[in-house]
Amino acid sequence: MPRIKLPTWFVLLLPAIIILASVVLVPLLLSLYSSFTPYRLTRPETLWKWIGTYNYQKAMGDWNFWVAFGRTILLLTVALNLEMILGLGLALLVNRVTYGQRALRTFMMFPMMFSPILVGFQFKFIFNDNVGLVNSALQSLGLSDTAIPWLVDGKLAFFAIVFAETWMSTSVFAILILAGLYAIPSDPMEAAKVDGCTPWQTFRHITLPFIMPFIYIALAIRSLDVARAYDIVQIMTNGGPARRTELLWTLIGRTGYVDAKMGYANAMGYISIILAVFFTVYFFNKLNAARSELGMAG
Repeated sequence: MPRIKLPTWFVLLLPAIIILASVVLVPLLLSLYSSFTPYRLTRPETLWKWIGTYNYQKAMGDWNFWVAFGRTILLLTVALNLEMILGLGLALLVNRVTYGQRALRTFMMFPMMFSPILVGFQFKFIFNDNVGLVNSALQSLGLSDTAIPWLVDGKLAFFAIVFAETWMSTSVFAILILAGLYAIPSDPMEAAKVDGCTPWQTFRHITLPFIMPFIYIALAIRSLDVARAYDIVQIMTNGGPARRTELLWTLIGRTGYVDAKMGYANAMGYISIILAVFFTVYFFNKLNAARSELGMAG
């Protein structure tokens, strides 16, 4: 019997293909398949019962799903805009510093070194209504007589989550925008000085167009992170009070691991992936448009 000789390139790639298939492709296909079944963790035999698109139709008509969806969009909008504005301001300030800039850049990256779980515990303590640092500071300064229930009131709890997300990830914008500021050629800046442009005109017509591709890259990266936000919310509020801070992935986690409805949770997960893909495509289109405007398109 003749032996089948595999191409050399395929043999070299085979270990990587096997590993990728084991850790990425197989779980993805299994979760996709289970989203078309009534699979429950407590009843393994339900994995083999095919129900078509029932879970997707159920998710589309689930009020809790759409509320969590809208709250995720709200978090995405508020957090990304805050991080972009603060990151831009931070990058502009660091860019103007002449001494100790390297130390400032290192210090600026500290929040990125903490895991989201640790940040969640940190801000859960800071916003605690009994022993939290925020209430202690407000009462010491005479700004409040009573303890403010930061993590008990729905609106305040959402604000606390936005604050924690912004604190942890503003440096992502700052680092990328700072890289954009370093890449600006000196000729247009010197020409603007010769022409007598004001600092605002120089920023509006020279600096901002040059750093826009870097801003869109940061927006694309962070939109994926915020769209799948889970750790900080789970630690700080567990989606409460009364689901007032429930986001898509905390709802999916609750449905899959608390209610044991893994098939339904996977269906909601794939719908949320479509949300992440939509924002990624949107920001990359903006990035390509900005690169084309600067003559940097390939």
